[in-house]
Amino acid sequence: MKPNAFSAVLAGIALLLTAPVPAFAQDFIFPPSFKAREVATNGTTLHVRVGGNGPAVLLLHGYGETGDMWAPLARDLMRDHTVIVPDLRGMGLSARPVSGYDKKTQGLDMAGLLDALKVDKVDLVTHDIGNMVGYAFAAQNRERIKRFILMDAPLPGVGPWEEILKNPLLWHFRFGGPDMERLVAGRERIYLDRFWNEFSATPARFSEASRRHYARLYAAPGAMHAGFAQFAAFDQDAIDDKAFLAQGKLAMPVLAIGGEKSFGPTMATVMRFAATDVSQGVVPNAGHWLMEEQPEATVKMVRDFLDAGQ
Repeated sequence: MKPNAFSAVLAGIALLLTAPVPAFAQDFIFPPSFKAREVATNGTTLHVRVGGNGPAVLLLHGYGETGDMWAPLARDLMRDHTVIVPDLRGMGLSARPVSGYDKKTQGLDMAGLLDALKVDKVDLVTHDIGNMVGYAFAAQNRERIKRFILMDAPLPGVGPWEEILKNPLLWHFRFGGPDMERLVAGRERIYLDRFWNEFSATPARFSEASRRHYARLYAAPGAMHAGFAQFAAFDQDAIDDKAFLAQGKLAMPVLAIGGEKSFGPTMATVMRFAATDVSQGVVPNAGHWLMEEQPEATVKMVRDFLDAGQ
């Protein structure tokens, strides 16, 4: 976000907080029928919420959020799906092991989670780092994924990855280590605001309530260390993803969604390197944070694609 826009952003947030609550408020409220549990899998323990009935759908979040981001989508999908919403390894309320933040390992986390829940096949919906975990899961378990929706983030080593890395906005990919952890200790909100502001089309749409909620979770002991580890694994992820590509492209139907002011149609460009059946979706007036900035449009796009496969 440009410095001269900071005052306008603060004013927008203040206005948002006094406005009527929209239908898709960022309230993180899962219906009472959802049950939270801790599932041991692949050498760690994942916090997961499960609710609804019908064919299973697995929702994977990214950095700067937790599985809480999916509450509006979960409320919609639970009408005719069993909805599974984990916090990724090291994030949210899941355990923070010392290692295993490469996405190949986290793909195995997802396979183990589904095994523990006695779920065979799923539709897969992912965002940000969730895309990377989801791709690794799908590449290792191709027969278990019926349809795959990815939102607004690249895949290490896939397609224009090296060009994407040159974007100066992505300096955080190389930000980490003990000194960086000391820099952000006690300043987690400042660090995270940078993501929520710079990667939004309209920063005020990422509400103050959401910012407080996630900043509190990321300030928990070990949470920032685990978050940095997600990015530190990208070099290994690129090696692993190239090996997955060598085994062939994904064959299941894929919907690649980008925010109009973020990845836009580039999301589909990336996925055409990795999958044979790719549809493109662009959410208007949205940056990276699709579920916060344009929840109604995003939920409808996901719902329409999943319904087409029923």
